[in-house]
Amino acid sequence: EAYLSGPISSDQAGGFLLSVVDFINSCSGDQIRLAPDKFIQVCKRLKDQVMQLQVPLQGVAPLRTAIRKLQTSSEQLTTIHSDFLLLCILAKSYKTGLSILEDDILEVDQPRDLFSITIMAYGAKENLKFWLRCKWNNATHVVTAPMTTLNAIAVEAYKKYILVSLILNGQVPSFPKYTSSTAQRNLKNHTQPYIDLSACYASGKYSDLEAFIQSNVEKFQSDNNLGLVKQVLSSLYKRNIQRLTQTYLTLSLQDIANAVQLKTPKEAEMHVLRMIQDGEIFATINQKDGMVSFHEDPEQYKTCEMAEHIDSTIQRLMALSKKLRSIDEQISCDPAYVSKVNWEGTAKI
Repeated sequence: EAYLSGPISSDQAGGFLLSVVDFINSCSGDQIRLAPDKFIQVCKRLKDQVMQLQVPLQGVAPLRTAIRKLQTSSEQLTTIHSDFLLLCILAKSYKTGLSILEDDILEVDQPRDLFSITIMAYGAKENLKFWLRCKWNNATHVVTAPMTTLNAIAVEAYKKYILVSLILNGQVPSFPKYTSSTAQRNLKNHTQPYIDLSACYASGKYSDLEAFIQSNVEKFQSDNNLGLVKQVLSSLYKRNIQRLTQTYLTLSLQDIANAVQLKTPKEAEMHVLRMIQDGEIFATINQKDGMVSFHEDPEQYKTCEMAEHIDSTIQRLMALSKKLRSIDEQISCDPAYVSKVNWEGTAKI
């Protein structure tokens, strides 16, 4: 209590960290959930202290433990998530952060936490390239979160939604039907340079995209998105090579370099090899004549590993469906929801 109520001197800092870490490791999850506000306050003070001492790594493991103890299930997003991810970023402990991001979030302590965790995980830091590379699919769900008024967080999230979609899919999909009308009406008006970027990307011309980025570099830099924008530019090589696989069975490395605007056949070989390793294309390179042969996906879906993967995916979808039915039933019985539905029905009459 004394540590929380006043400033901590440099002499007290070491003892404070040891005390808090020991408390987090030894406390009972059932007990701290009876007084979550106090526990969260302790965790946030720990985060502030390790940042002040410039030792963020010392706070990563304790906050990860704190999250697991505060959660009633791994599907719950807590107020501590954003603090934990901030320390992961500062400590460059990306894999530890990824272990938390891999959880499907179906419960949120506070609505604002959803935006906080999203921006922290997929936000403006170029250091998050590792996470984005692993979790691009999740990043594209950001802007579909419910909102009643447009806010700065949603605008920044949509900018990243555009960039992440281009890197992942080569195009920006339309808003899903369940996206709030507020987002659909207003987000595009506040992100015009990014809309123009996606249009330029769709042309498939590397030189045009590079010129567009150069002419808007100050805007992207001020948004802290220049690192992602550069990844968008780099991904165009990959997207254009994938287009070639849909047209040709064989091509020389020189032809590939010419088609996608690479300087040398060696650069083309490097890109093709990386895409083969990542499973993005199926091809072989003949080193003697520099020819690349493109193949169909060799996966026959007959192996035990694939059967287990399909089964686990089905089980996960069944569990999700059950959870959604439960949430739907809860909402249907919520007095505020029932009142709103009745009011709208009366207004139409």
